[in-house]
Amino acid sequence: MARLTVNGHLHDVDVDPDTPLLWVLRDTLGMSGTKYGCGIAHCGACTVHVDGVATRSCVLPVSAVDGKAVTTIEGLAPNGVLHRVQKAWIDHDVPQCGYCQSGMIMAVAALLRAIPNPTDAEIDAAITNICRCGTYQRVRAAIHAAANV
Repeated sequence: MARLTVNGHLHDVDVDPDTPLLWVLRDTLGMSGTKYGCGIAHCGACTVHVDGVATRSCVLPVSAVDGKAVTTIEGLAPNGVLHRVQKAWIDHDVPQCGYCQSGMIMAVAALLRAIPNPTDAEIDAAITNICRCGTYQRVRAAIHAAANV
């Protein structure tokens, strides 16, 4: 039995300790905002925050987050108030297909928490999520806009 705090709520989950966090979030807790992409922590579609750090959940065993705070895209906008990154995403028409967006937004929110006004080089180093639609120019514009809020 693992004890998880997800988006501020405590959950006891009866799963194998090696079960990836992604599958606990999606299949056990019913939170479908975090997406499965590659399964090898490369694409970033599965990015969540673990104790505030952007983390790829598809390869992280649930046992590694026991007692830690997990935030998913569902928890990024408490009380329905959009996070500044979500607002910038809308304002800059970033999404096309939208599949990568939850992971990308989570990665950017963690970046802006660590580096409030990142340079393009810092963005390139930190945001390694893959967008098949290629909206990277709009992503960069949205990051700079969110940084200047």
